[in-house]
Amino acid sequence: MKKTDNQALVIFGASGDLTERKLIPSVFNLFCGGFLPENYAVVGVSRSVYTDEEYRQKVVFENEHLKNKKAATPEKLKAFAELVFYQSVNTKEISAYSALKERLDQLDKQKSCANNYIFYLATPPSLYQTIAKGLADSGLNNQENGWSRLIVEKPFGYDLDSAKKLNKDLLSNFVEEQIYRIDHYLGKETVQNMFVTRFANSIFEPLWNRNYIHRIEVTAAEHVGVEKRGGYYDSSGALRDMIQNHLLQLVALVAMEPPVKSDAESIRNEKLKVFQSLRPYTESDVKKNVIRGQYSNSTVRGESVDGYREEDDVNTESKTETYVAMKFFIDNWRWAGVPFYIRTGKRMPTRVTEVVIHFKPNHHHLFAHDSTLANQQNVLVIRIQPNEGILLKFDMKIPGAGFNTEQVNMDFKYDELTNVYVPDAYERLILDCMQGDATLYARGDSTEAAWEFIDPILKAWEADQNIPVYGYPAGTWGPENADNLIEGKNMNWRYPCSNLADDGIYCEL
Repeated sequence: MKKTDNQALVIFGASGDLTERKLIPSVFNLFCGGFLPENYAVVGVSRSVYTDEEYRQKVVFENEHLKNKKAATPEKLKAFAELVFYQSVNTKEISAYSALKERLDQLDKQKSCANNYIFYLATPPSLYQTIAKGLADSGLNNQENGWSRLIVEKPFGYDLDSAKKLNKDLLSNFVEEQIYRIDHYLGKETVQNMFVTRFANSIFEPLWNRNYIHRIEVTAAEHVGVEKRGGYYDSSGALRDMIQNHLLQLVALVAMEPPVKSDAESIRNEKLKVFQSLRPYTESDVKKNVIRGQYSNSTVRGESVDGYREEDDVNTESKTETYVAMKFFIDNWRWAGVPFYIRTGKRMPTRVTEVVIHFKPNHHHLFAHDSTLANQQNVLVIRIQPNEGILLKFDMKIPGAGFNTEQVNMDFKYDELTNVYVPDAYERLILDCMQGDATLYARGDSTEAAWEFIDPILKAWEADQNIPVYGYPAGTWGPENADNLIEGKNMNWRYPCSNLADDGIYCEL
């Protein structure tokens, strides 16, 4: 394991939900696991007024997301709380950052953090540029006597123009090597394992191309609705919220060329090439190959569920999509002619994220005695969440006379590993940033390249109000029109269940 320097984590938005729900628990797990350096501090920053003790009480001792952890003994919580401090700052006042610097200088002498700082922006994106400028003006971006890193939460812009502006604003105060654009999907263990599955196994890598793969499918389904995020979601939608970042990042890992080395820059260079190779959408392509939908009221497992337009803070005539399915191509040597299908939606039958590799059937169907078997494909399923694991579907002979075959499953599940701790995504990503490893973080040029692919879809929807938003009952797999995207006899989406080996339209949550 890499050496972790002495340092401090400074969290802007310290009184918010993300800090209490994800960031503090992740740092606590690192503390319990012995991954923090000898000298370490957490400094919460927000407009709210707290003393150090009051803030410790809020985010440590009264934090519901810590109380249910086995390691959260009174002794552990007390020891961890001693690492937590607080500084009230009005982030919109540039003068307030000098007071923050004074407090950090004081803590550095007290905790010996070696002038190494991670600044985590757990704030609305509208504050990113203001905070970055405030830090720079006060000299907290300086790396002469230590290092300084900036973690930025999604969304990385609202469209291509805003993404470019955001990158420009950040780069006017920090250099690219200091900026860590976090996407929690990339911190999931099975996402990282896709990289190993491909490049460490000779049974897969030679087949990972247009000669052997028929199509690739990515699904990210959620069984919940917009919850209490109606206002935000209605101005965002599934395309911006899920596909531009999470799912395109998964596609990049699946489709990238082998990097020269397994370091951050080599991997991120290859991911960028994937984004640059995405075939641009024309307006007619959008109409043909992109399906958007919106969930309607229904009864799910005996419970009445509101439709999207009935949710709090949602426009009653909203055309915001809660579901997107799309077909696209990557125009390079490896993937020429191979269709990629991705879909995401809310209020679907189950919560699941997975990548499905459909291999081409044999050219000569020696054991196929009917048309169904003739189209049978080997399938590799990489389950991201839940019940993380890998499933391989292949044909075996049914015992008895003749050569009758049946598709069987061979699978591996992470929860079958004993005495192995699987870290939370935020936990892993924070540790990577602590160690200066940007492999799992998005780079500025990649975010812009992803937006270049997504922007024409948004513009087509805006330009042509007649492009339909299909309704789908809550608790179903989205609009039936999405099934028409996948071409080929007896070929359709995989409908996953919570159990990795099962699939079918009707499955358990």
